[in-house]
Amino acid sequence: MQIKLNDLKKSYSTKDGVVNAVNGISLEIPDNTIFGIIGKSGAGKSTLVRLISLLEKPDSGSVFYGEKQVDNLGKNELIAQRRRIGMIFQNFNLFSSRTAAKNIAYPLEICNTPKDKIETRVKEMLNLVGLADRADAPVSTLSGGQKQRIAIARALATEPDILFCDEATSALDPQTTQSILDLIRQIQAKMNLTVVMITHQMEVVRDACSLVAVVDDGRVVEQGTVSDVFTCPKSLVTKDFISRITQAQPQILRWSEDGGKYILHFVGSDTDRPVLSDLCKKIDVDLNIRAGGIQNLPGKKIGTMITDITGSQENVEKALAYLKERGILVEDAEEEK
Repeated sequence: MQIKLNDLKKSYSTKDGVVNAVNGISLEIPDNTIFGIIGKSGAGKSTLVRLISLLEKPDSGSVFYGEKQVDNLGKNELIAQRRRIGMIFQNFNLFSSRTAAKNIAYPLEICNTPKDKIETRVKEMLNLVGLADRADAPVSTLSGGQKQRIAIARALATEPDILFCDEATSALDPQTTQSILDLIRQIQAKMNLTVVMITHQMEVVRDACSLVAVVDDGRVVEQGTVSDVFTCPKSLVTKDFISRITQAQPQILRWSEDGGKYILHFVGSDTDRPVLSDLCKKIDVDLNIRAGGIQNLPGKKIGTMITDITGSQENVEKALAYLKERGILVEDAEEEK
């Protein structure tokens, strides 16, 4: 299901004045993809997801699911549309009084689904998330990762068109987070879902999403494919997110603190080609590599290299042109400063 947002706005009155939580956001979220919406605390992403998922109405603007406008639906039609949406949250939102299977059954019960169909669907969902042996387990006995798997199964029980993941991995350890992201990717591919992931963790976007929008101060400040945003971040907010990943999980190894005028980005198959070797054979320049590393995105690798290129001005310019012709993204680190 494609989602289209047209100039959404939402404000709240506080004791300190009016807060423009969402301030003119327009987005197109393609069908059958995992789309990330990332922002820091207070950026407006939580309000945005409440508008997209029909939990709140915008002050102005419109929300479309496919060709249908859905922000102006009447009560009964709105309830029916919400049943076509699945949601998972940071704190799981499971019923502690119910077993794992009974939690999955709940949305089917309120839709008056026949009992035999509920039992069949619950078994399917437990198998899907790898917890067929935990059907009768009380929620209190489940680990955090198992609870989130049950929450995912419950969200998908009614066969929704769209799955919203609101900070779904924030309460999990890194290893469990990776397993949940792997599961979401597998389910999305199997069910052809549109998945919208709202997060403040850039590593979640890197490891799960194909497209991303960066939200700051109620606006979208950058959007595009994950590989484009990672290789050439334009906004200060995005650069800060990416730098924090590098600090927490070093991807670029720097063995010389001096120099490093040019930053080269190799995307996809370019990471395996001897581009620099070919360059030095063709053009009379010297390369001094200061740092380098590779990040793995879903289905694609991104290589980054920090280097100096020396020689005559004419040859340096030829070398930069050659790199760009070969599809290498080139940044001037000194200009960035």
